[in-house]
Amino acid sequence: MDEQPGLSDQYRKSSPWPLFVAFGLALFETGIVMANFLFPIAVGGMLMFVGSIVGILRESEYISDPWKALVAASVVSFVIGGVIWQTTQGSVQLRGTAILIGAGVLLIGGIAGSLWQPEPI
Repeated sequence: MDEQPGLSDQYRKSSPWPLFVAFGLALFETGIVMANFLFPIAVGGMLMFVGSIVGILRESEYISDPWKALVAASVVSFVIGGVIWQTTQGSVQLRGTAILIGAGVLLIGGIAGSLWQPEPI
């Protein structure tokens, strides 16, 4: 007997990642604007932004291993943050600092995740 696909198989599901991309950027900018006491929020927003981008790439099956993508994103972030930090001053240089700190956290997380990745079921 031929089975018909269910309603959930016929239509694409909605992805939550775009919401987190936008929220990460908003947190990043809020942390920069109120840098006196919310600078860690800027770093967290950067982490949410990059993590969401990697989540989008994984969900759409452009990448198979999100941990390797996090390491690659951290290297790109180091380069971008370093250029911003070296060539600017003031609040723009603060953005570079937040990107550099976030890139360091992403690198540690990406390496740790790839080393202790659970076996697929």
